[in-house]
Amino acid sequence: MLTILMSLTETPPDTDSAGHQFADEASAFRMATFRLARRLRAERAVDSMSDGQFAVLAVLKVHGPHTLGELADRERVTPPSMTRTVNCLEESGYITRTPDEVDRRKVNIDLTDDGLAVVLETTRRRDAWLEEAIGELSPEGRATLAAAAEIMLGVAAR
Repeated sequence: MLTILMSLTETPPDTDSAGHQFADEASAFRMATFRLARRLRAERAVDSMSDGQFAVLAVLKVHGPHTLGELADRERVTPPSMTRTVNCLEESGYITRTPDEVDRRKVNIDLTDDGLAVVLETTRRRDAWLEEAIGELSPEGRATLAAAAEIMLGVAAR
């Protein structure tokens, strides 16, 4: 009887006391991802630029012109918050606003040459830092990291 009670109260090896499987792994993965992202964000072309401002420039480079509402939706921020970000980028000469050719009520936001240069230089710096860090890994470590990158993309797509 004692054995049955013990087996009912024991936690399976991959489950914490709340019944969550893989909680430790999820926490470790989250922390590692945040630390790497923070370290990569430190590699930027313009020190005074916020992460949110750079994200807008990167979106415009990858996906082309957007309206303010589209940018707010894509970045999951409120339109007033995006307005502040876009105003700052415009004042700095990194983006332009142009009336839509089809619907003149719409205003498209796009990169200037200076904005594109910031994205390209920041990307170059981040890639260089990461390439150096990866170069210090063993061949097995690099292979593991390559496999993990594929898995991370799948997790992120969920």
